[in-house]
Amino acid sequence: MLEFTEQGIYCPQADLYIDPWQPVKRAVITHGHGDHARWGMGCYLCHRHTAPILRLRLGPEIAVQVLDYGESFTANGVRISLHPAGHIVGSAQVRLEYAGEIWVVSGDYKLADDGVCTPYEPVRCHHFVTESTFGLPIYRFPRMEAVFSEINTWWAQNASEGMNTVLLGYALGKSQTLLRHLDVALGPVFLHGAVANVNAALIADGYRFPGEYLSPETNLQKRRGYAVVAPPSALGSPWLKKLMPYRVAMCSGWMQLRGARRRKGVDRGFVLSDHADWEQLNRAVTATGAEHVYVTHGYERPFARWLHERYGLRASEVHLQGAAAEEDEP
Repeated sequence: MLEFTEQGIYCPQADLYIDPWQPVKRAVITHGHGDHARWGMGCYLCHRHTAPILRLRLGPEIAVQVLDYGESFTANGVRISLHPAGHIVGSAQVRLEYAGEIWVVSGDYKLADDGVCTPYEPVRCHHFVTESTFGLPIYRFPRMEAVFSEINTWWAQNASEGMNTVLLGYALGKSQTLLRHLDVALGPVFLHGAVANVNAALIADGYRFPGEYLSPETNLQKRRGYAVVAPPSALGSPWLKKLMPYRVAMCSGWMQLRGARRRKGVDRGFVLSDHADWEQLNRAVTATGAEHVYVTHGYERPFARWLHERYGLRASEVHLQGAAAEEDEP
């Protein structure tokens, strides 16, 4: 039912693409990260919580149709619905059913509940398209609750020593998770403009996160011990240097690797990801009951080989032309 083409994942029967990387007439978007939602589509279809993110990033004039989780529509006999992916706010798996055959395109996902987005739900299918960003056994993430506790303890320690705390995480997804779990009793929380813009776009859908936009007019004189949430691109920038004295931490699944913190030049690394780790990937794939699995976005070859050898599945590598991590810090 689905074809992997130069434009993206294509459904000929419905004449639409999923997360296309070249302009097409109709695009179903799994979530708002830039490697999945691109400019130039004739019409975008997504979960209703993704729509404000698309308009923020691609322009208010784009044509967007929205669905809720579990809601479906039919295009030329293909029944299409969206289901929670647990990756970021509004992230969705795309289920397509035609003539008794079911395909699911996962987009990016995680099984751990971050307390912000709707938790992942497995969808039974015959064919499953899965990401593999962390598709190696070395990636086994700690419980999120334990990581949040470590972050707040580190912030408290920094504050007691008169140091500010800078937490780096992707502006869409990671930052909202951090803000939901920061202990605001420890002190004020400030936001980089990129994070503040995402939060503002989500307000209409009922999302509220702590933190004040750190504008050029914000007076930080005589303040110490506050926390700042910013994207990784802020590292080493003049904007960041204005916050001295500070300690900076990178919040990323890549912090699982030895030496990652040193290579990034940060004081601390917290293993926190919006993607599934090795165990979650295995659980997700087997829960679908799929007979054929297509592995994309990451460690395609080793994960596909593992699925075939361990579970006897037909597992295929799919190297999508537009596939790339939304940035270096999933």
